Amino acid sequence: MNLLARKLFRNLNYQDLLPCEKRTFRLHLGYTVFDNFVAGVLTLNEFVFLRSLHGSSYQLSFLFQFSVLVFIFLIFFSEWLKRVRNKQKLIRWVGIATRAPLAVLLFFPRSAEAMSGTSVYHYIFLLLFLIYYLGNPIIFPTINLFLKSNYRHDNFGRLYSLATLYGKILMLITAFIYGILLDYDPYAYTWVFALAAAAGVISVMMLSSIHYTEAAEVIPKGGFFSSVKESVLGMRRIMKNNTPFRHFEMGFLFYGFAFMSTVTVMTIFFEKQLGLNYFSVATYKNAYNIIALFLIPFFGRVLGKIDPRKFAAFTFASIMLYLLSLVLTWYFPQHTEIGSFKLFYSMIPFVLFHSVFAATMSLLWSIGSAYFCKPHEAGEYQSVHLFLTATRAVFAPLLGVLFYEMYGFVFTFTIGAASLLIAILIMFWSYRREG
Repeated sequence: MNLLARKLFRNLNYQDLLPCEKRTFRLHLGYTVFDNFVAGVLTLNEFVFLRSLHGSSYQLSFLFQFSVLVFIFLIFFSEWLKRVRNKQKLIRWVGIATRAPLAVLLFFPRSAEAMSGTSVYHYIFLLLFLIYYLGNPIIFPTINLFLKSNYRHDNFGRLYSLATLYGKILMLITAFIYGILLDYDPYAYTWVFALAAAAGVISVMMLSSIHYTEAAEVIPKGGFFSSVKESVLGMRRIMKNNTPFRHFEMGFLFYGFAFMSTVTVMTIFFEKQLGLNYFSVATYKNAYNIIALFLIPFFGRVLGKIDPRKFAAFTFASIMLYLLSLVLTWYFPQHTEIGSFKLFYSMIPFVLFHSVFAATMSLLWSIGSAYFCKPHEAGEYQSVHLFLTATRAVFAPLLGVLFYEMYGFVFTFTIGAASLLIAILIMFWSYRREG
């Protein structure tokens, strides 16, 4: 990891940074570290809900669904944000209102009996995370806004990447230690989430301390609802007039269905079919995330040289292959145990393909849509992308669980793989047709 940091910043002299850049970087790094502690805890969140709280499959689908569905409100939140002059104060209060409630989990009972059946605690748990995720469409858009106003263009990418790198390292360490804790005490999540609540509030406090002054001329003068209507019409215009981007989003439609319909079922597969403990799940997830960190610089150079539709086809193929690896594990469940870790032989290709997916999708998701527009339109195009992602979240997770309940794991993963094959064909067809 230190090698990656040195490679990224060999040309960056910290002493040459402006005073405002140094102060911003310290706050940015602090925000990223505390926020990634929360992210490390959330890595095992669905498995915790299934294994420690004994939630149902459909309830589990809602837990994932909330994390994406909230972006359907982005069109309203973005217009509201444009009208808020004191964004630091807004972010501070949003952080307290959405992160602090996680501390309620400290008072959850520590017994299987209280969590059995249709326990009210299942619904409280889901509500707490719906509240948590509602903060993201407000907090996420302000991060780049604050940083862009303080980092010079030449330093933005390297400073952003450095903070992200160290944040990801902490996330991996947190997930690893958290998995060990949960195997020792399945109810450790109660006090760990209290720590996560504190970390979440501190992270947003640090983010809101970054200096930013809203220019009066950029605040919209028109009415709120008329601006929302204009945004909706703008999305419609983009999808109608920009054919390559429309094809790109069509491919993402089939990819998004495959990913969202299988991600919850995959957690159920780990628990019910493979019988993995927390440490094993954390180890598999950390393994592909660590490999992905080393692959990102390579794929970043690749994305800069080829059409994103070809890059997307490669990304979709990687997730298709990791789903087929899970099907393989169903038929060939041979494994060995190393301490408390279960190593399934057919999960090795799963980790490898998943690492490629994690590395490529992190790039494609962030900058793929910007390829099809002018620089000043990038934000609008990404908003369209996020809005369409949220609409898929309305039905895909629930359909995945329905397929699993009716036909089993193999059928669900195979349907996901078939959907990805369609997405790949769309990407190649569009590239050949539109050039």
